Amino acid sequence: MGINSTDTAYAFGQLGSGFVDDGGAFTPPAGKVIVAIQFLADTTLSALVADVFQLNDVGFFSHTAIVAAAHGANAEPTDVSQIFPKGLTIYGRWTAVTAAADADGGIICYFGE
Repeated sequence: MGINSTDTAYAFGQLGSGFVDDGGAFTPPAGKVIVAIQFLADTTLSALVADVFQLNDVGFFSHTAIVAAAHGANAEPTDVSQIFPKGLTIYGRWTAVTAAADADGGIICYFGE
């Protein structure tokens, strides 16, 4: 039997999504965060900003800086040399992301609360 929980639904993007392929900074609507990012082509990021508002000792990786000790031993941030492959979806809580411009690819960002 499945769980009918708005907490679960809201955590996995049922609150909308956005597409971007122009290399500009992408931010979710007010009151939302990005909870998943799907890569439509091999992509590098120049920014990935972790949501630190509701961390509660939970760490989310970001770009160029570790956000919290909860990442575990030897966790590292991403940097401009990291390539996220086509088809990959990453999960976390971010307030902004900037991907390399790619007219034939792009990213889809899914929103949560």
